[in-house]
Amino acid sequence: MDTHPVEYAYGLWGLVAINVGLFAGFLLSFAKPSTKIEWRNFGFFTSFVIALFVEMYGFPLTIYLLTSWLGNQYPAANPFSHESGHLLGLFFGIQTGHGTVFHLLSNLLIFGGAIIIVQGWNAIHKGGSSLVASGPYQYVRHPQYIGFIAIITGFLIQWPTVITLLMAPVLIVRYILLAKKEEGFMLKQFPREYRVYMEKVPAWFPKFSLTKVEK
Repeated sequence: MDTHPVEYAYGLWGLVAINVGLFAGFLLSFAKPSTKIEWRNFGFFTSFVIALFVEMYGFPLTIYLLTSWLGNQYPAANPFSHESGHLLGLFFGIQTGHGTVFHLLSNLLIFGGAIIIVQGWNAIHKGGSSLVASGPYQYVRHPQYIGFIAIITGFLIQWPTVITLLMAPVLIVRYILLAKKEEGFMLKQFPREYRVYMEKVPAWFPKFSLTKVEK
């Protein structure tokens, strides 16, 4: 006997598998992790994506937790409908449906972040073993990590859950620490060139007046 409400909009495990495969596979194709640290960080990001889509289409753990904690105070007559699964709209009245400002913003962050990752990888691939200061690297020193952080932020806007809200800051901190570690490696490999590059190009936030850095 099915104990779920009539409008139970989850259990769509095929959609979970398709979305996880698309996002993780796409990013794996361009992020190209090579070291153990990079693989661990990519694995953590994949865990974030899995947790997100499992709750979006598979099993709404956050809804079960919140309904058990809040009981009759939970602000939805049918919490297991798909519309009620979006916490920003449910608790704060923020319109997040297709075509709304927040939905467009989330898509902009997700796809914009993916484009930055791809452009960053292309610049590294063309640069070979030399110091890369072209493409997005002429504006910021860590464009690929910025891309990953943008995707994470976009997903949090699109479908926030208890698990992803806990995972996101941990993952972002890991990217920041990895960026610092990579800079130490680059200073050893290109002691003069990379120091000059660091003086001209900011780490995370581009300068609008920044001109192209010569390699």
